[in-house]
Amino acid sequence: LVTGYRNKLSFINACAKAIDLCRVAVKALQAISDKLENVNWQVTERSCTDGGFGGQISINDDIMKNVTCNCTFQNNTVCHVDNMYDELCQGYFLEIIFLKGQNISGVFPSEFGNLTQLKVLDLTRNYLNGSLPTNFGPNSLVVLSLLGNRLSGPIPTEIGDIASLEELVLECNQLVGPLPPSLGNLSKLHRLLLSANNFTGTIPETFSKLKNLTDFRIDGSSLSGPIPSFIGNWTKLDRLDMQGTSMEGPIPPTISQLKLLTELRITDLNGPNMTFPDLKDLKNLKRLDLSFNMLTGSIPDSIQDLNKLDYLFLTNNSLSGQIQDWILSFRNNMNLASSHSSSAVTSPSGTFLVQENPNKSLFINCGGDQGEFEGINYVGDLQQDGISNFILRNEGQWAYSSTGVYLGNANGNYIAQNTFSLNISGPEYYQNARLSPLSLNYYGLCMPKGNYKVKLHFAEIMFSDDRTFTSLGRRIFDVSVQGFRYLKDFNIVEAAGGVGKGITKEFDVDVDDSTLEIHLYWAGKGTTAIPDRGVYGPLISAIEMIPNFENPSKGLSAGAIVGIVAASCGLVILILVALWKMGFLGRKDTTDKELLDMKTGYFSLRQIKAATNNFDPANKIGEGGFGPVYKGVLSDGDVIAVKQLSSKSKQGNREFVNEIGMISALQHPNLVKLYGCCIEGNQLLLIYEYMENNSLARALFGEEEQKLHLEWPTRMKICMGIARGLAYLHEESRLKIVHRDIKATNVLLDKDLNAKISDFGLAKLDEEENTHISTRIAGTIGYMAPEYAMRGYLTDKADVYSFGIVALEIVSGKSNTKYRPKEEFVYLLDWAYVLQEQGNLLELMDTSLGSKYSHEEAMRVLSLALLCTNPSPTLRPSMSSVVSMLEGKSPIQAPVIMHNENSQDARFKAFELLSQDSQTLASSAYSQLSVEQRHKSEDGPWVDSSISLPSGDYYSSTSKLV
Repeated sequence: LVTGYRNKLSFINACAKAIDLCRVAVKALQAISDKLENVNWQVTERSCTDGGFGGQISINDDIMKNVTCNCTFQNNTVCHVDNMYDELCQGYFLEIIFLKGQNISGVFPSEFGNLTQLKVLDLTRNYLNGSLPTNFGPNSLVVLSLLGNRLSGPIPTEIGDIASLEELVLECNQLVGPLPPSLGNLSKLHRLLLSANNFTGTIPETFSKLKNLTDFRIDGSSLSGPIPSFIGNWTKLDRLDMQGTSMEGPIPPTISQLKLLTELRITDLNGPNMTFPDLKDLKNLKRLDLSFNMLTGSIPDSIQDLNKLDYLFLTNNSLSGQIQDWILSFRNNMNLASSHSSSAVTSPSGTFLVQENPNKSLFINCGGDQGEFEGINYVGDLQQDGISNFILRNEGQWAYSSTGVYLGNANGNYIAQNTFSLNISGPEYYQNARLSPLSLNYYGLCMPKGNYKVKLHFAEIMFSDDRTFTSLGRRIFDVSVQGFRYLKDFNIVEAAGGVGKGITKEFDVDVDDSTLEIHLYWAGKGTTAIPDRGVYGPLISAIEMIPNFENPSKGLSAGAIVGIVAASCGLVILILVALWKMGFLGRKDTTDKELLDMKTGYFSLRQIKAATNNFDPANKIGEGGFGPVYKGVLSDGDVIAVKQLSSKSKQGNREFVNEIGMISALQHPNLVKLYGCCIEGNQLLLIYEYMENNSLARALFGEEEQKLHLEWPTRMKICMGIARGLAYLHEESRLKIVHRDIKATNVLLDKDLNAKISDFGLAKLDEEENTHISTRIAGTIGYMAPEYAMRGYLTDKADVYSFGIVALEIVSGKSNTKYRPKEEFVYLLDWAYVLQEQGNLLELMDTSLGSKYSHEEAMRVLSLALLCTNPSPTLRPSMSSVVSMLEGKSPIQAPVIMHNENSQDARFKAFELLSQDSQTLASSAYSQLSVEQRHKSEDGPWVDSSISLPSGDYYSSTSKLV
């Protein structure tokens, strides 16, 4: 089992003196051989030769090169197997068993745990499956490395009993579940590498005791909760990787205590905006990546004093201020793309010269030579440019940029070839690809204004298609076009159905400023060490940009074309002016006159009156807190919904500015689209897309003639749509938004029963604080999270709670606030937890479904709903984690919340308080509506039916309105 041999042992000469190998070791080695599919050992008690410390093991009448034993036991009469060792530690121990990179397959043998004198066990890069045994400890292991296998299940608690353990490497497997607190007992641990698994929960408090850690990696997991402040205890830490998790910001100030850090990578944090961490004392820092963290403020000048810093990546933050010269000194080792919310950073598209002949289409063979494929001529893209380059190609017709450094392999490839000679069908461009370790952008330049079809071609060609460790890689990245993320956690192999298989993703996008941008970004997920370290990041085979319009130059002179294209660049300035007027770029006050000057997406009052037949009551489809909603038909036949905001007070204008500012910046398939606005005199109107199937509330619990029979696949699609829409609001959009009033009436259904979230009248931007205490609780009784309802404590986890309630309603077909199976149960959620205790959750299923539903999917949704409604907001998952769990990509570990009559659970206390304290207020607010209005508020799609409740007076002096 030495490198280069799969089924055969490689041997060295040894002395002949034989001493008995202990029987436990004999049995363990033989059992291990029997369980592994391509191992054939014959072990006896006489297998250990050349006694003393560092003896050799003879198997099948030969000496195993890297299997050693210690024969000093019982006065040099008994031997134990001593080491299974990795080349990373050569010279540290004298004897080794070396089973690295041998493609050993089979279930992981529990008998490894019986070799109690084993010092080092290294099974890195094999093909082992199954779960880890629980009999590992206590023993003498110092190094346990299982990187790059197919191991599943949780980490056994018993590993925490191996007091001698100094290195635990479990990267690139399929392990799940929470991190066992017992690992905090490993006081000698130096390296803890857990990346590229599916761990959930939070980092245990016991990890604060790991004060000897020098290397901690947890990339690409589904961990949630805040980054613990106790990381400041890890003062010996040299490297800290927390990329692509579902953890929450901010980065704790104790990070400043890690003065030995050379590499710090913390990205993709959830939660509200956060300030730049204090890193001035991290004088040894060489590489820093804080991308996608919603950082605000300016880049501290203290960063320039970090003299050893070579790489600085701050992609996609909300930083402000000017980019100083010292930052630009990083040149090729810097990425600030989309990092600044102001004009401090100039987009590459802003620096391109306008050509006399604008491109109408573009075809690129990414990573390959120019050629004709399927009758289309593709330009070549063979340049071997790597770290942080921006390259103009074909006389400025297009460009690409690549940023990042491959972890563990600074000289990694930026062009991929068909390394494993895969049998790839389809065009020749699938034989090669362009790569990047972090971010890959392609720009189509000088494109005429209009709508384009973008085709992106992918094929995974860097993993094998067999039963070896080289097939175990998982490449995961995000895909955005024109600033909108169309694909999150995109996995080519999953999408195409295997390696070496091509897949095409198509998108229709608009070009307004002569530039079409495609952005592929690695968010820290997937494997990084299969088949070798440095194999990860975005990969693309070919690109097509094709106009969906006629040649716009017909009948125009070359000068006119240039003028049109150049003028389109002015749109960027207009957008900035509009944002400035709306307060997003520093202005705080917006007057009616300023609103009148904003013409983007503008509709005239005459148009709207004609569309709604002068706001005919027959076209009224809903009544909300802002005013009525009308159905309208434009002159071109497009059907719209018009929300007529109240003009009685200035407050309406202010809320209008809030809505138009946020919603116009948001584009997602699961959000109701805002077409534009109308501002004339006292009229404040919002024009939305029309939703044919009304609201989810009416579909589920409306009158019999209004209800829809939703099949199980449709219900799953609706759940998924709501989750994706919320994930976009919380984590993916540039403006991070908490909706605050997720409920069935605020989920609308289009003609294909796709779910779209509506009503952003209550949504507020997450600003600088981590949490907010509100003196005005805006939401709906029965859907509000306990911490928000009782204390005004607002985070995005309030929406997660509300999603859990709506998910229960979708599965059960019952209203959370109206269904009471027994008098002692306040809400549907209360009953759900009782059924969970009894093991009868499926009793909640809508009886109209009969048996026509997937029990597995139903249990997944129900368990997830209960996880989302955990009383503790920190234990609720992020919405991106919810999406992953709904898709079955991540497991669900929903804690059981016991309910009894004397329960002090925050949820039930909140139920009781809300039921008692707000009953009068709710009744009062409700009674002000006419019978017709109440009916439409429940059944119509366009409602603001929330009730505002005052939180306690004891918050009024110090709280912040949100």
